Amino acid sequence: MFYYFQPIYLEQLGADPIVIGGILSAAAIAMTLTHIPAGYLSDRYGRRLMLLMGWVSGLIATWIMALANSLPMFIVGVILYGATLFVMVPLNSYITAARGKRTVGRALTLISVFYNLGAIIGPILGGQVAERYGLRQIYFIAAVSFVISTVIVFQIRSQPVEKSASKEVGRGNLIDRRLIGFYVIIFFSMFAMYLPQPLSSIFLQDQRAISLADIGQLGTMTSIGIVISNLFIGQLNVRSGFLLSQVFVGMFAFTLLRGTGMGWYRIGYVLVGAYRTARSLATAQTSKFVQAARMGLAYSVTETVMSMAIIIAPLLAGFIYDHNPEWMYSISLVLLLTSIIIGVTFIKPDVTEIPESEQMKEIR
Repeated sequence: MFYYFQPIYLEQLGADPIVIGGILSAAAIAMTLTHIPAGYLSDRYGRRLMLLMGWVSGLIATWIMALANSLPMFIVGVILYGATLFVMVPLNSYITAARGKRTVGRALTLISVFYNLGAIIGPILGGQVAERYGLRQIYFIAAVSFVISTVIVFQIRSQPVEKSASKEVGRGNLIDRRLIGFYVIIFFSMFAMYLPQPLSSIFLQDQRAISLADIGQLGTMTSIGIVISNLFIGQLNVRSGFLLSQVFVGMFAFTLLRGTGMGWYRIGYVLVGAYRTARSLATAQTSKFVQAARMGLAYSVTETVMSMAIIIAPLLAGFIYDHNPEWMYSISLVLLLTSIIIGVTFIKPDVTEIPESEQMKEIR
């Protein structure tokens, strides 16, 4: 409900584009610092515990944002909420272990489909609430919804703590030149894809005179795009899907740069949904390099690398926007073209996926 309005609400509280970029980067830093500890603790003490901790932390952060009467207090909530995104590591590990006969890529994108089916109504409702009652009310509704979500997630079952079957470097450990090279590619790709996104809502409101209700509608279009992208791109092998996702995000940047009305912007926001598919596919590709016992730690490094891109991108976007708003999209297009060329050249399609663990087979 509130994600797409976050930059606008920060602006209403008194932050300028450079400060907004800094706040979003600070939230990304908080997220980055928690991923690796979350992965380690998930492998050591179990995924369910970390999932519950993530949900409770998110609940607290949302209530802080809802109750905040000033920019400093709201920033505390934003940063804490960013930190709670460590939950993606145990969540993806949990899904991977429970995937049955599905590939990791299909399992992760399938879960994302259902998440975004639920997220479709949020931005539309948020936009309507914002137009009638103000942006702050969105956070109260989201906070109450979070209470229900937390009650539900406490019902999930525990999974066994995996034990390592091997200590060979490259299949059990993270010191693998292929994996390190993959992380470098992932960082560059995610940076190129995320650069045009954080300040797009401000761009549309200030430069294209789009209303809050219409921006909420565009957020819903993104959720629809994620569902479509996951159902379509998620069925491809991870390498092809990852590269195609970047093409779609590049088309998003082009539609916002050259589009002349809501029709174009709706198309663009459907296409940018491929960014979330790319994140899932990057995680799925990581699973091909490591054993199940180290899956949480490997996923946490992947999330950390992607989060580092999210830290830097809003800062750079803020400076670019302050100089020339349209340059965000032009620069992103150049970076995405470069990233696709690098991916075609260096991401190999023939890495063997590590099978489901024997422990999870026994449980079923």
